Amino acid sequence: MLKTSVQQLLCFGIQAATGNPALVVQDDQCDAGQRQQFARDSNQPACVFIDRSADGAITLDYYYPHARSPLCLHATLAAARLLLSPQQAQLQVRTAMQAQLLTLILRDDQVYVRLAPQPVAQPDMPPDLAARLLAMPAIALASPPVLASVGSPKLLLQVADSSTLQALRPDLAAITAWGKAHAVNGCYVWCRRADGTLEGRNFNHLEPAMEDQATGVAAGALSLHLGQPLALYQGAALGQPCLIRTELDGDAILVGGRAEFVQAA
Repeated sequence: MLKTSVQQLLCFGIQAATGNPALVVQDDQCDAGQRQQFARDSNQPACVFIDRSADGAITLDYYYPHARSPLCLHATLAAARLLLSPQQAQLQVRTAMQAQLLTLILRDDQVYVRLAPQPVAQPDMPPDLAARLLAMPAIALASPPVLASVGSPKLLLQVADSSTLQALRPDLAAITAWGKAHAVNGCYVWCRRADGTLEGRNFNHLEPAMEDQATGVAAGALSLHLGQPLALYQGAALGQPCLIRTELDGDAILVGGRAEFVQAA
C-alpha cells in the first residue's frame, strides 16, 4: 500500500493514554478495496483516510476492519486533531460515502464535530425485540426502543442501571442480522447514572473483542433523541475509560472530547 503518513490517535479518553484508537492516513493513492485491506490488516477499531481535491476540499473516508462506514466520529476526532490548529480552529469537510457535511472545531484543547440530524425511518419493533437482541428474556427496558441518527443509524435501548448494562452478553449475530434488514448500524444500550451522567455500550460487531470503547455517532444519536447535552461514559469495563460530550447547537449536534497522538504507525 502506497502511503506517506499514518498516525495513531486515542479519542474520547478520560485521561492521558486512554481512549478509542484510530488510524489517520494522509496522501495515499489507494482505491476502496486497498483501503479496506489496510484497515483489516491494521486491526484497529477504525481508519480514516484524508483526501484533498484540487480545489482544497477535504473528504474523510472511514473503514472498520470488517466494512467501510458512512461515518465514524471517533475517527473524525482523530482527523480533526491532525487538521486543526489554533490558527485554524474550524474547518468544513465532507464524508466520502454520503457527502455529509461536518464542521470540525478545536476549542479549549478539545475537538468537536458539528453535524446535522439525519432522517431515519422507524421500523416495526415487536415487544420482544430487545429481549431477543440482548439475549435476556426477562429484560425490561426503561423506555421504548427508538432509532436515531446523526449519520450512522443506531437502535437505542435504555436499561435500568449500570449493573444491568455491564452484565449484557447480547446475541451479536441477531443484532447484525436485524441491523442489515433495517439499515441500522448496531444497537447502543444505555442507562442513567445517579450523578446525572449517562453510560453506554455499543454492539456492532460479530466479535465480542471488537466492542467499541467509545461511540460518538451513538452519543450524537442519543443526544438528538433526548434533546439535551450529554456527558456519556463508555469503555471502562474494556480497560479504556472514555467520556463523550455533546452539545445542542441550534438544530445541530456537537460531539466531542479529547484526541491525542500516540505514535506514527
